[in-house]
Order: sequence, then C-alpha cells, then structure tokens
Amino acid sequence: MPVTVFASRLNEQIANEFAAHQQYVACAVYYEGQTLPQLAGFFYRQALEERGHAMMMIQYLLDTGAEVTTPGIIAPRTTFADAVEPVGLALSQEREVSQQINALAATARDEGDFAAEQFVQWFIAEQIEEVATMSDLMTVAERSRDRVAEIEDFLAREHPGQDGPDAGAPRQAGGQ
Repeated sequence: MPVTVFASRLNEQIANEFAAHQQYVACAVYYEGQTLPQLAGFFYRQALEERGHAMMMIQYLLDTGAEVTTPGIIAPRTTFADAVEPVGLALSQEREVSQQINALAATARDEGDFAAEQFVQWFIAEQIEEVATMSDLMTVAERSRDRVAEIEDFLAREHPGQDGPDAGAPRQAGGQ
C-alpha cells in the first residue's frame, strides 16, 4: 500500500503524542518532588491520556494497513521555576497539539480520505476539552501563584480523579 500524506503525518503525530506523554510525566515528577499530590496526580493522568492518544493513532494505522513507525522523541523539560510554569508549558503544548490535529484533518480532507477525516474528528473535540481544562488550570495557577495549596484544592474539587473511558473514543493498540 502506498504511503499517503495523511499516514505519514499521523506517524509524526504519534511522536508528538508520545513526547506530550513524556512531558506530562516530567511535570508530574516535578510536582511529586514538591509534595503537591493533586498536581502530580493530574499530570500523571494527563500523561496516560496522551499515551492513549498515540496508541489510538497506531491502531488506526494498523487497521488501515498503513505503515507504523515507532518514533523517537526528544527529552522533556524537567526543571521549573515554580508550580505555575509546568501548567503554562502544558497549555502551550495543548494549543500546539490542537493546531497539529487540525492540520491532520485538513490533510485528510485534501486527500479525500473520509475515514481518516472521521477518525480525526474525535481528536478535534478532545483538544477543545484539553485546551479548556489547561486554560482554567492556568487561570487558577496564576491567581494562586503564592498560595499553591489553592491550586491543589481546585484540582481536588474540579478534577478529583480519572473519568471512565469515553465510549466514542477510537480503539487503542494493545487492546486497551
């Protein structure tokens, strides 16, 4: 099967999702080291979500008979000036991923690949949610920069733990 532009770009996005996973782990580890368990838990969950996105993309490529490449990634940032900085990094990352996903949708549309375009729609909706979540957290973090316990309280109240699986989400490689 010839490699399509969409498949090539989706492989690139898999690398981006794994890089986001690693960056979120690094943020979680930073917060864990600062004894901020709510922030650590939130970012560990975000890391798993990003890994899940990569695995969904891998499964799509497998299902469509496209080649899957296992990407290498650059090392994540691991040091931060304060508790607000990782949230700002995460917000920037989510905004960038939104642009990348939109570009994937445009590529699918340009190629007339309706299955690929439909596949990407779930990620577009997911990115709206992700940017909104990080924007809210950033607002709270900036407002509470000198009172980090208030950020912890916000997360405990508004993001107490992992939601159940999204029944409409694409299937992940590895049967998860």
